[in-house]
Amino acid sequence: MMYLRRLFTQELSPAATQSDFIGCLQQTPQLLCNGFSGAPALDSLSWLHNVAPCFPLRGDQVQVIHEPHHFYETLVQRISTARRRIVLASLYLGTGQLENAFVQTLRHSLQAQSTLRLNVLLDFARGTRGAANSKTMLLPLVRDFGEQVQLSLYHSPDLRGMTKRLAPARWNELLGLQHMKVYLFDDVVLISGANLSNDYFTNRQDRYILIEDKPLADFYAQFIERVQEFSLAVGKDAVEGLHRNWQILPYEGTKEQFIQKARQRIVDFVQQVYQRQAQLQEQYSKADTWVFPLLEMGQIGIHHDSVVTKRLLASCNSGSRLKLATGYFNLTQEYMDTITHNCLAQCSILMAHPNANGFQGAKGPAGGIPAAYTLIAKTFYENLVRRKQDYRVNFFEYEKPGWTYHAKGLWYYLPNACLPNLTLIGSSNFGERSVNRDLETQICLVTTNKGLSQRLQDEADRLYELSKTAERGIVQRPVPRWVQAVVRIFRNFF
Repeated sequence: MMYLRRLFTQELSPAATQSDFIGCLQQTPQLLCNGFSGAPALDSLSWLHNVAPCFPLRGDQVQVIHEPHHFYETLVQRISTARRRIVLASLYLGTGQLENAFVQTLRHSLQAQSTLRLNVLLDFARGTRGAANSKTMLLPLVRDFGEQVQLSLYHSPDLRGMTKRLAPARWNELLGLQHMKVYLFDDVVLISGANLSNDYFTNRQDRYILIEDKPLADFYAQFIERVQEFSLAVGKDAVEGLHRNWQILPYEGTKEQFIQKARQRIVDFVQQVYQRQAQLQEQYSKADTWVFPLLEMGQIGIHHDSVVTKRLLASCNSGSRLKLATGYFNLTQEYMDTITHNCLAQCSILMAHPNANGFQGAKGPAGGIPAAYTLIAKTFYENLVRRKQDYRVNFFEYEKPGWTYHAKGLWYYLPNACLPNLTLIGSSNFGERSVNRDLETQICLVTTNKGLSQRLQDEADRLYELSKTAERGIVQRPVPRWVQAVVRIFRNFF
């Protein structure tokens, strides 16, 4: 267990904000350190058991969804059949026709099942933007179904004082958001990077994995409940107030006190999860797939997902392959340095072509964001060339007429493997915001199930088939000087 102390104290700062979480992780039951039962080929990944809770299952419990409209259809169908609980964690809910139909499906299910509970966690700044917004869409459910519905809006502790009073809509979102995308129906979890709005239901490409497993569903349901405790609760009168188990508003009092108490809520929860892991002992002998939930909550001092991601990048063996995707190319400097200096895998990086970037053509400064991502990718590529590593790292850009691109995650192939042995999927874009500003979660899924590995391969193939090599475009594409200046100063805000 000393490995955990070295991992967390050396990789992260300030160390003082990590101590509680480190102590929690060090309580991992020894039974989880035995590696992947019956899968010696995965021994090089056995360190994952020391850094995250593990949920063993079978590959046939995992479904890979490919298209936005299938994502929407799955959400609606699962809402319709839910009997006990629905948990929705997203950045926001849109206000169009599809979103209205989505809300009406929630209404019908709540009417049909008086024991059904609906918990919704969205971001405060994004969810209250404009006169018609996520909050106004869901408020009728809060009013009509009483204790059956809990609507929570996460409010960044950094948005306070004069900034809270004066920062206009959209700009106030720069300080940090609730960015997790977890959709849960009874004992089924859908992990994605997609939000609940029209584009994500129609022509904005993302990733979506559905897992049927009660222990994993319980983990995420309880985790979202903990985050809701230190978020703002929306009442029937539309006023945002304190959760019944919370006493400190995120924008009043001392920020340090709020952060300390919020962090402790998550630390205590993870501690409880580890203590329950012994109950999964029997499932290990039957498993061919293992799921590790990863959390990243930089605003409250929890850096978990980024530590595991960096460790994974650094541990890629010679002869292995890595495919990394992000909707917004702004990898942290640590990730780029790790890929350059420590990673031995052949790497393929997939990102959005400017024409497939959701900010392309936006008014004002936001219109320069695609060029900013091009500049960051160009800087990284030129550094790879200087380090003579460009032979090992290739860039691709996704472009599909009329579509935007938002898929993120990675696929890892052990040496000599034709199919992926591991995938990361969730809300993280692997960027500065993901590590330091937003609330994120993703899962690390490891499998020896050939059927599941093939489904993951098919998923990656579908994305890469709509991409082209990008090194020449990245280098030759012009970047306005004002964008170059902005990137130097504000890179960690986007």
